[in-house]
Amino acid sequence: MPRHSETRYRAVTAFQRRLNAVMRRLPTHTLLETTGRTSGLPRRTPVGGRRVGDSFWLVSEFGERSQYVRNIKADPRVRVRLHGHWHTGTAHLMPDDDPVARLRSLPRMNSLAVRAVGAALLTVRVDLDR
Repeated sequence: MPRHSETRYRAVTAFQRRLNAVMRRLPTHTLLETTGRTSGLPRRTPVGGRRVGDSFWLVSEFGERSQYVRNIKADPRVRVRLHGHWHTGTAHLMPDDDPVARLRSLPRMNSLAVRAVGAALLTVRVDLDR
């Protein structure tokens, strides 16, 4: 990875760690809960995305480097908190999907942030259980 990208990755993830600690506490913010691949503990990450039918779509700004994506690869069973309610589902990494086009259909402010800081965008679809 080029030096500039690595520096940006480190800066953004350091900022996100602090911001995410606050965002996780907001009762209506959308959260993605994965199972830690080594600890086995629940890991909650604030995300921006949109529910479309029985699926929830989001775009990871750092692709497979994102910790929640690495957790999904180890165990795709997840939970998503939407509007204060938890939904279980199965996450699927979508490397063939166009993440830039996908961002156009997702919430605007989050999409702008993802495009501004992202280095290796990756679409994630969560098929929600009924």
